[in-house]
Amino acid sequence: MIILGSTGSIGVNTLNIARKFNLNVEVLVAGRNIEVLNKQIEEFKPKKVVIANKVDIPKVNHRDVSFGEDEILNAIENSKSQTVVNALVGFLGLKPTLKAIECNKKIALANKESLVVAGKFIDQSKLSPIDSEHFGLWYLLQDKAIDSMTVTASGGSFRDYPLEDLANVSIKEALNHPNWSMGNKITIDSATMTNKVFELMEAAWLFDIRKLDAIIETKSLIHAMINFKDGSTTAHIANASMQLPIAYAILGKCDEEVLKPVDLLEVGSLEFKKIETSRYHIWEAKDDIVNNLDLGVVLNAANEVGVAKFLDSQIGFLDVSKISLNALNKFNNIKINTLDDIFAIDKEVRSYCGS
Repeated sequence: MIILGSTGSIGVNTLNIARKFNLNVEVLVAGRNIEVLNKQIEEFKPKKVVIANKVDIPKVNHRDVSFGEDEILNAIENSKSQTVVNALVGFLGLKPTLKAIECNKKIALANKESLVVAGKFIDQSKLSPIDSEHFGLWYLLQDKAIDSMTVTASGGSFRDYPLEDLANVSIKEALNHPNWSMGNKITIDSATMTNKVFELMEAAWLFDIRKLDAIIETKSLIHAMINFKDGSTTAHIANASMQLPIAYAILGKCDEEVLKPVDLLEVGSLEFKKIETSRYHIWEAKDDIVNNLDLGVVLNAANEVGVAKFLDSQIGFLDVSKISLNALNKFNNIKINTLDDIFAIDKEVRSYCGS
């Protein structure tokens, strides 16, 4: 297989699955974490390596190293592997997803932004989502009439902070997730709840449904629920580990233990909370976005600008959602008819947001 984003948390977990099931890794694509990449190269011996920056090539312990977005696309096109794990972060992940589909390869998709901005142009039959929420929904599907779907959220870094303190929180506080350690951008997206808006959009594309919502479950043990028209609900419960959805996305099925079962007696109790717009300002736009999925291009571009500015200490935490809401208001009538429209609108939104 090809792993895009091999040194991030999804990439590392994918390699754990490759190790467990003795899977061949043909291509590794990574950013700037060359130390971890070299360890991966030593163990998995890929034929090809692609990195982000030319300046880092001499540091990589491999005879076939190239750099940049075009080389990622070339690696997908020229490889024999039939599975591409796309764990790249942000808009950067879209072209590799489209290239993998063009090459008739199977995509294990952790890059949310691909579906968020271009769901209408992506053949969902070619992909399996690497996301505990969408994996949970897929796992629960039955041949029964569905009323609605619900995914859960951890609540992020500031779920218990006093509201009056949110304007002045630090970058360090924002990156201190209560339940797990992830990359910087997704941790900020979790804190603003933008990540959960993205996941609702993904679910809309994956399951062709618009009756979608999310609630906070603070222990991150329930990942998804399907509410049936007969009044019953089923829930997917599992310990928080991406290795289970990764294993299914790559292998198609998994009949041996990948993670430890949840001991409900040990858990004792679960806590559920409503996602309040007073704490998560982006949530006020949730229904408009789910009912007009073209707005995903706007939200993604504006959010990427806002998160980058916050992590660069240019704006406060609450300004991240403010930038997104302003952009959604400005571009609320957009219509996406072609892939070219996506790239043009993305550029226009970034310019409007001051990237």
